[in-house]
Amino acid sequence: MLARIIAGAVLGIEAYMVEVEVDISYGMTAFRIVGLPDGAVREARLRIPSALDNAGYEMPQKKITINLAPADIRKDGTAFDLPMAVGILAAYGAIPTARKGFALEDYLFVGELNLNGEVRSIRGALPLAVMARDNGLRGIVLPEENAPEAAVVSDIEVIPVRHLSDVTAHVRGHTPIDPIAAEPMAAREYRLGYSVNFNEVAGQESVKRALEVAAAGGHNVLLIGPPGSGKSMLAKRIPTILPEMTFEESLETTKVYSITGQLGSKEGLIRRRPFRSPHHTISDVGIVGGGSGVPRPGEVSLAHNGVLFLDELPEFRRNVLEVMRQPLEDGCVTISRSLMTLTYPANIMLIAAMNPCPCGYFGSDQKRCSCAHDRVRDYRTRISGPLLDRIDIHVEVPAVPYRKLKGERRGESSRQVQQRVQAARNVQRSRFAGTDVHANAQMRPSELREHCQIDDDGHDLMEMVVDRLGMSARAYDRILKVARTIADLDGSDTIEASHIAEAVQYRSLDRDLDRVAA
Repeated sequence: MLARIIAGAVLGIEAYMVEVEVDISYGMTAFRIVGLPDGAVREARLRIPSALDNAGYEMPQKKITINLAPADIRKDGTAFDLPMAVGILAAYGAIPTARKGFALEDYLFVGELNLNGEVRSIRGALPLAVMARDNGLRGIVLPEENAPEAAVVSDIEVIPVRHLSDVTAHVRGHTPIDPIAAEPMAAREYRLGYSVNFNEVAGQESVKRALEVAAAGGHNVLLIGPPGSGKSMLAKRIPTILPEMTFEESLETTKVYSITGQLGSKEGLIRRRPFRSPHHTISDVGIVGGGSGVPRPGEVSLAHNGVLFLDELPEFRRNVLEVMRQPLEDGCVTISRSLMTLTYPANIMLIAAMNPCPCGYFGSDQKRCSCAHDRVRDYRTRISGPLLDRIDIHVEVPAVPYRKLKGERRGESSRQVQQRVQAARNVQRSRFAGTDVHANAQMRPSELREHCQIDDDGHDLMEMVVDRLGMSARAYDRILKVARTIADLDGSDTIEASHIAEAVQYRSLDRDLDRVAA
């Protein structure tokens, strides 16, 4: 007898439907799985018989052939255990293929089986639920641990199960399982609280202003300052001033965490912008993704719609920094293998921090630098020019004097800054409506020409600055984008000379390199 169960697999951050065709026929006892299964899928031949036995069923002593269609795409992971077990039970008549109000073909089945029949959690439950809804299925049967993330998808039944016997009892109608009600983020409003606040940082008002500009336009930032000046402290508070995530942003980010298995068991959608801070010993595969088998997302994708913080930037290996150039430019990572090409989202705000020199005190008024000019130059040039051009804002973070550290007066709270950032982002959202651009930092040359109108004084200042500093065309574009954001914060339609002047101040490393070379 032949049975057909619908399952699914994840490729990149999107899921696709897999038909599990189970045929049981007379002949020499055998259990074969075809359709390009990987090692974990083939090992189901050992898990399923024990799981069936512990659920009160016998494994048929016949020739069992399971085909995973489409057969030309490699299947990996353990999510096929449950649909294959259900298919075997349906094929030899242990459970019905349909009853009143329920049919196997209307549901997507995913889950890993323990030897005792328990259903274990899987990766990618959210994209699988989205795929089931988009293909017109009635619902999804999946492990209880994955139910919260699948429940954010509306117009689909989410049926959580703990044991294979729960599945069979539900299919037979003996103990029906009530679906979990969908609770999408779009239906509610959330007020997110953070354990850190911008007003906890003493002094550094000019740096806070630069970070406000960066948050308002989605610009990448490089913080340069001596040890203990507060670079890491400032970076960790940037998510508190970013706009709250939209439903679409939350859905995309949650998909990435879902397929990597890093989503909490009780977490539905990720509502806080991610903050990732990898150590400088990370590999290029760890930063952009890859690995053996099906390529997995790296840190730039895990920071999608959030912040990627690289502390001690020059200490990262050169190849690690260079592979980030394409994601910073395109907002995505494309990983090519012989059998597949996957694209993961990587729309990030890069925050990098570095000392001005190896000892950390070049140009400091408080402590003398012990580094020779050659060492300082070599230290700075560990960061390539093309990568540096992709960072819009370079800002110096000086050491905080004692009088500001001991002072009781604190600056604005994160909420106050966030309100101005949100207002500027709303202006940009209206400006770029109907396009795939969402913030000033993402503007292409055509948008720059259309939306970055400079007054006469601004043109004169820009010409002087570009000729004097010898900036590249990409650096010129970065200054325009930052100036556009500053004008948005000021509520100005035109970019004025004052906006250009402030944007130029945020290219401090360009000026410092000339000073080091001298």
